[in-house]
Amino acid sequence: MHDRPPVDITPDILLKAYAAGIFPMAEDADDPTIYWVEPRARGVLPLDRFHVPKRLARTVRSDGFEVVSDRDFDAVIEGCAAPRRDTARTWINARIRDLYGALFDLGHCHTIEVYHEGRLAGGLYGVSLGAAFFGESMFHEVRDASKVALVHLVARLRSGGYRLADTQFLTEHLSQFGVEEMPRHIYKRHLAAAITERAEWGPPDQVFRGAEALAALGIGRAET
Repeated sequence: MHDRPPVDITPDILLKAYAAGIFPMAEDADDPTIYWVEPRARGVLPLDRFHVPKRLARTVRSDGFEVVSDRDFDAVIEGCAAPRRDTARTWINARIRDLYGALFDLGHCHTIEVYHEGRLAGGLYGVSLGAAFFGESMFHEVRDASKVALVHLVARLRSGGYRLADTQFLTEHLSQFGVEEMPRHIYKRHLAAAITERAEWGPPDQVFRGAEALAALGIGRAET
């Protein structure tokens, strides 16, 4: 569903849109307009059934990356907006950057950042509303960096009492982690319940250890 917004979108309107089950996108980085999206089937990651492949679990446990949160939002959205190997286009335009930057300043947008040898190697960002988290985009410059970010994200969501992890769409990449499609009417019931509850994102710029993240997911050393 694509509808051109009739009014300028403010951070408050954007949060109301998320609460209603819709989100904005742009056709590409050079398109100044944005449109609303409301998928018929929504990608949802069951927080109690998140699957971590064994090789990835070993990578997380090895702590070859430094993982923090909310340290450098601008660098993360820049990485997410950069052209990728499979496509030169991006749906993140200047208006998207400004809107989510404003949500970040308000405490409703968060990042997971993965550093390797002191440089940002990958990460993700998304919107937090009540006990719902809406994943927006992720990127990687070093192998497995975005996957490590996802593992740490889910660990943080579980530890903080989140009830809904929305991935917007189901992709082949996300399916390996247990992401499922949920019909719109069922999704909206889960969404309505989640946004009325409280969840805690946790302290910013805290360094996370891989073993701690895996433990939060119920994954012991014997399983890696």
